[in-house]
Amino acid sequence: MNTASLPIPAGRRLDLACLGRLAVDLYAQQFGARLEDVSSFAKYLGGSSANIAFGAARLGLRAAMISRVGDEQMGRFLVETLQREGCDTSMVQTDPERLTALAILGLKDRDTFPLLFYRENCADMATDAAGIREDFIADCRALLITGTHLSQPTVRQASAHALDLAGRHGVLRVLDIDYRPVLWGLTKRGEGANRFVADARVTASLQQMLPRFELLLGTEEEFLIAGGVPGDLLASLRCVREVTPAAMVVKLGAKGCCFIEGAVPKRLEDAPTVVGERIEVFNVLGAGDAFAAGLMSGFLRGQGFEDAARTANACGALVVSRHACAPAMPTPAELAHWFSGQRAPRVDSDPVLAHLHRTTAPRPAWPELCVMAFDHRSQFVDMAQAAGAPLVRLPRLKRLLLDAADRASEAHALQGTAGVLIDGRFGLDALAAATGRGLSKLWIGRPVEQPGSRPLAFDGTRSVGSTLVEWPREQVVKCLVHYHPDDEAGLRVAQEERLLELWEATRTSGHELLLEVIAPQHDDAAVLRAVKRFYNLGLKPEWWKLAPMAEASWDALAALIAERDPQCRGAVILGLNQPLDTLAAAFAHARHPIVKGFMVGRTIWGEACTAWLRGEIDDAVLVQRCSERYGALIQAWRHSRVPQP
Repeated sequence: MNTASLPIPAGRRLDLACLGRLAVDLYAQQFGARLEDVSSFAKYLGGSSANIAFGAARLGLRAAMISRVGDEQMGRFLVETLQREGCDTSMVQTDPERLTALAILGLKDRDTFPLLFYRENCADMATDAAGIREDFIADCRALLITGTHLSQPTVRQASAHALDLAGRHGVLRVLDIDYRPVLWGLTKRGEGANRFVADARVTASLQQMLPRFELLLGTEEEFLIAGGVPGDLLASLRCVREVTPAAMVVKLGAKGCCFIEGAVPKRLEDAPTVVGERIEVFNVLGAGDAFAAGLMSGFLRGQGFEDAARTANACGALVVSRHACAPAMPTPAELAHWFSGQRAPRVDSDPVLAHLHRTTAPRPAWPELCVMAFDHRSQFVDMAQAAGAPLVRLPRLKRLLLDAADRASEAHALQGTAGVLIDGRFGLDALAAATGRGLSKLWIGRPVEQPGSRPLAFDGTRSVGSTLVEWPREQVVKCLVHYHPDDEAGLRVAQEERLLELWEATRTSGHELLLEVIAPQHDDAAVLRAVKRFYNLGLKPEWWKLAPMAEASWDALAALIAERDPQCRGAVILGLNQPLDTLAAAFAHARHPIVKGFMVGRTIWGEACTAWLRGEIDDAVLVQRCSERYGALIQAWRHSRVPQP
């Protein structure tokens, strides 16, 4: 099949607009438990249409969402999640009265997924036809609608209005049948996982709308309900063909999918078919949404059915092997690895695939970082004791240091460049104040190591994985390790085991990792050997934090990173309480683009904090002095980036 047979216009601002369900998904985190016994859930973007829009955007399409959310936190979560992925949300309406839709999912076993839809009078089922603008639809190449939004009068009217506009402007109209009997009122509320109930009313309702579409997507069960002949797929397909000339893509699960463009063949095997991908299934929900995203990505790029279906099958396979739906959607880099012939047989045993999934999806960009570090703990205790100040003053001090960082950030226009390192022992109030501003506004790091530990130990816990569950995802895990590649074997192995434990914990929790490496008896060669050793172990932190080095050493580091982890965000320079002039000179030796900035502490606030703890200066003076020192360091960094004659 050639995509020329599908009426896909070119030269539009948007590739694909998806109209339909937009909801919060709460996925059980305990596999094997009854939904009654689940104790915790992970929150994701959900809803079939939203998943397709999200997946299409991740694959590089210019995707948009048409739906409705509540005027509350969950609605904002969904809109922000779509926006971060690159989706246009200008047609997502805000409902002043209704709450955002919600679904709760259990993972009992590979075939049992108890599912509860909370959709009574929810926002997306009140999508207003009047809010869907003609000029917006006219600027789309394709409009995809999911079948749930044909089940109730209000959303059916909105869908019909959008289809009329699409037809008027030559937009390809696509239906993903997406049959959920519970959402048509055909089952008990607790039977959301039921995928098929024969019902003549539903069949008639769907068949009234089928002639409005040029492309239909559905599972075998979904075409059974669309055609209305229970137990006979070919007969149902022929009934569909009687009411519409639309092309049909039939999803066959593990067997792949087939394409029916004209007359329905005598045998389904006679239709053009692309076999599915072999995969270990973890969670089948979301497979169809990923399939649709992959298929539309191929069609809208001009691919024929075979190539588009291979991408679609791979997208579905990858999603069923993972916990979530939308966040599990693959990136182009993952698909390239998938089809490279170099992947592992199982998704969960392929470290390359896992790394690409984490690092090639959209994430906040930090092309430069100027970080004020006050995550120190033992140093602040020593300062307070030397000044005769009670330790209870330290949380207040750290909150003032955040004020100083904010003042300098504003004065030097550090939007998207500023950062702070804050601990959770004395800086918990400051951490709370810094967190939640938006991932592109302030970089936040938080230490996990026990100060001065060698071998490495974690601060306040023997189980770092359980600790990270309580940390907001935007807080980057910072770990300082005193490590030399020539350490005694027992010490070196102990260090490496703790780092591997931390590495696995951050891969599970989703936090980024900053590894600060300090080599006793420092020399550049030892640091570079340590970094290489960590790469050999499989560690690929998002950030490296290293002491100042010679220019040639930074170049060697860049070459090592390019070879071992091209997705690494880069390196930053630590301060080691060096004078400001010394650090400024070190910046000049770190001109390679792999060096993104600095993370410096005592050089900025050491003297001022000592004076404040002694009662020699007040809050305002402390903030002013630290802000000025931080600003001076920012200027020194920026000056070092200016090309020298």
